[in-house]
Amino acid sequence: MIEVKKEGIILSKTDLEFENESVLNPAAIREGDNVHLFYRAVSNGNHSSIGYCRLDGPLTVAERWTKPIMVPELDFESHGVEDPRIVKIDDLYYMSYTGYDGINALGAVATSKDLIHFKKQGVVVPPITYAEFVFLAESAGKVNENYYRNQKFYYQEADPEKKMLLWDKNVIFFPRRINGDLVFLHRIRPGIQIAAVKNLKDLTKDYWKNYFLNLQDHIVMDPVHGHESSYIGGGCPPIETELGWLLIYHGVEDTDKGLIYSACAAALLNINDPSKEIARLPYALFSPEYDWELKGEVNNVVFPTGTALFGDTLFIYYGAADSHIACASLSLSALMKELLTYTRNNEK
Repeated sequence: MIEVKKEGIILSKTDLEFENESVLNPAAIREGDNVHLFYRAVSNGNHSSIGYCRLDGPLTVAERWTKPIMVPELDFESHGVEDPRIVKIDDLYYMSYTGYDGINALGAVATSKDLIHFKKQGVVVPPITYAEFVFLAESAGKVNENYYRNQKFYYQEADPEKKMLLWDKNVIFFPRRINGDLVFLHRIRPGIQIAAVKNLKDLTKDYWKNYFLNLQDHIVMDPVHGHESSYIGGGCPPIETELGWLLIYHGVEDTDKGLIYSACAAALLNINDPSKEIARLPYALFSPEYDWELKGEVNNVVFPTGTALFGDTLFIYYGAADSHIACASLSLSALMKELLTYTRNNEK
């Protein structure tokens, strides 16, 4: 087992209007001795924007804005911009986030050259209905049948005419091009999928149609272990190591206490072909245990979304019970050593 230290709460809500309900799920990126956090800030009525905080070192708050750095502007995000992640590719920062319009939750991207001014690039996930997805995926065959078990969510008895698109969240970019492509993970329950394009503009509806006709080839991971038995999803941007891409993700288990969200570490993905899983821990990296993780806007949640590496210590920033932003730390070398004891067959 990996020794994980819970560093505690870093940020909580304030009386400011844009974050007076909760703060959670921060994107994190280290620049020099600072860590920049871009976090989901929720106002009364469950409307989300993205706040900004700068840390001096991995844990000390040095600056916190009193207004959002990003707010809803477009139709697809009219109810909120949520759950950001951030990486730097070449000379451009890519912030992926979820746009929510009150019905649909879709992955989107904004780019920046200075971490202050962001240009929204729009939705990057497939603009299709669940029925279209099922038709295409069934045509492909050999796909985990749990991908088809979401009818009750998409066709709710209370509002059968509600126009719901396929929910595709947790868009997370790799922090460099791979074989010349922009590569990102995304999540259609219950697993994690991968996509690669030369440019964001290539993510057309035709691209996604062809993609789903070969869905099995794009599934990186499906749930395997008990702590992730309901579904899994991307967490933090992948970390490049000599042994492969380290992926810290979240896993969800349905228990008699309700859903429990754990931080999972992790998968080790092939450095040149990250669609191939090399290793995965059979147990959760850390799970809810303290009051501020067990009780909040959503109980029993630790939801990892960003990391910063200082020496051999990996700091993992996460949402705690959808109410606070907290941090955990561990030895990266110890984690890698532990992962290598759980290697998997790479054949799909």
